[in-house]
Amino acid sequence: MAQNPPSPPAGKDIQFREFVLLCACLMAMNALSIDPMLPALPAIGRDLAIAQPNDRQLIISVYFLGLGIGSLLFGVLSDRYGRKKVLGWAMLLFILSSMACAAAQSFPVMLIGRACAGFFAGASRVITVGIVRDRFRGDAMARVMSLIFAVFMLIPVMAPSFGQAILWIAPWRWIFWALAIMASLILLWLMARMPETLRPENRMRITVGGLLHTVGTIMRTRSSIGHMLASGVVMGGLIGFILSVQQIFFDVFKAEEIFPIAFALMAAGMGVGSLVNSRLVSRFGARRLSQAALIAFILIAIVHVSVILSGRETIVTFMLLQGITMLTVAFTASNFSAISMEPFSKGAGVASSFQAFLTTALSATLGSIVGRAFNGTTLPLAMGLLVFGSLSFLIVIWAERGRLFTRPNNSGLRDVEFETVH
Repeated sequence: MAQNPPSPPAGKDIQFREFVLLCACLMAMNALSIDPMLPALPAIGRDLAIAQPNDRQLIISVYFLGLGIGSLLFGVLSDRYGRKKVLGWAMLLFILSSMACAAAQSFPVMLIGRACAGFFAGASRVITVGIVRDRFRGDAMARVMSLIFAVFMLIPVMAPSFGQAILWIAPWRWIFWALAIMASLILLWLMARMPETLRPENRMRITVGGLLHTVGTIMRTRSSIGHMLASGVVMGGLIGFILSVQQIFFDVFKAEEIFPIAFALMAAGMGVGSLVNSRLVSRFGARRLSQAALIAFILIAIVHVSVILSGRETIVTFMLLQGITMLTVAFTASNFSAISMEPFSKGAGVASSFQAFLTTALSATLGSIVGRAFNGTTLPLAMGLLVFGSLSFLIVIWAERGRLFTRPNNSGLRDVEFETVH
């Protein structure tokens, strides 16, 4: 099937492989800001006098809160002022926020620093999606996003081990210092190599009326808003997993010594899934793959709940079932994102911002419910995955008007129109 060719950026272009690798590193900033902290949470809790173990989850939760709010802003700014300039300033402020976390002497200061870091990290997430959408669309965009996710997933696979390695030789504060250093290197790479991808004719005016019109257009585009909602709901299970997994290994299985390796093995499922998806999406289409993966997600959750209720849950069953679940999440994440962004070339930054805000707000809220429900067993997490997967599937049925496993002709897609700068 014919695909629209990628739109060349302004100025000197970047090679495709370097483009994918740089975009993956930009998106990996969020994983670098979350996963290395997991083995350090008990130490942070002791040093900052956090009384309740479940309250340590706030170090992760407030980051997602800031991420959701920041996601709503930076895509809009990038549609007006360009991707590269806005992303560069946001990354600089993210680095300063991470340094503030490294120096925090109290829990409230830590939470403020984490919320600010999440806010500015929202730029790396939404603007990267906007950069990809500037150049690709439809199944082609889904393939590129899958390649980015496949590279990006190397970071969360290694991140807990990275955090644990720092704890072996230095205090937990050096995790934040290391994060600031790595973000600085990525920023230098971005400024040196990435061209501006937003064409001048696609720049948008920033007006309240224009933004409301754009959001209204997105809300009325049933496939887009439906897949944004479905993505946010199913990703709530992933956030619940991230918030709960440290306590599950430390408190349920008493296996803190193998936590970094175990987390890497489970997270590797997402990397494998993203790589396989990038190979298959051009053949089968984003819709078919994501819908089949969502059904598999639900079936795995049913098996997991049954194992727990039968009293047969072990560290092996937990790791096996969660690893397979992570694989299915990889198929839904990149494909739902690409499907929801299909109609937008003009306004890709606004659409990406709204997508990121909505999915992050939903997933963080639902995931926090799962995390706070931790009761010394794995049942709250497994039940959350089952409920969220089922609800997400119902939303997809609504978004597709009951027509599942179809593959529309991407070449026939029409862009949604927005007010542009002349």
